[in-house]
Amino acid sequence: MTANILGAIASIIVFVFVFWLMRRGVLREKYAVLWLLFSGAALVLSVVPGALRWLSNLVGVETPSNLLFFVTIVLLILVSIQMSYELSRHEARLRRLAEEIALLDNEVRQLKERRDGP
Repeated sequence: MTANILGAIASIIVFVFVFWLMRRGVLREKYAVLWLLFSGAALVLSVVPGALRWLSNLVGVETPSNLLFFVTIVLLILVSIQMSYELSRHEARLRRLAEEIALLDNEVRQLKERRDGP
């Protein structure tokens, strides 16, 4: 099996898997778009083998696989940054909710104390 066929099969599998996750409601659309773009680009590069060589010549990279690895690493770093941003945002929301619950719990206790008396 050639590398192009293997790459095309892997791209199609990722594409179908992402759609399956979206249909089940496990993966939200805002994250799925990024993975669908990655798998679509990988499929194009697998089906049109000269495209990667053309891109590497255009950018000035001597070996096309080096360009592919570089782009892949950059994209994975961007995904990691996006996930870190989302995690930080959710942690802040959870902290705020925990603080609000603590304040409401304190208020309920004070109201119970007033109602029941000393």
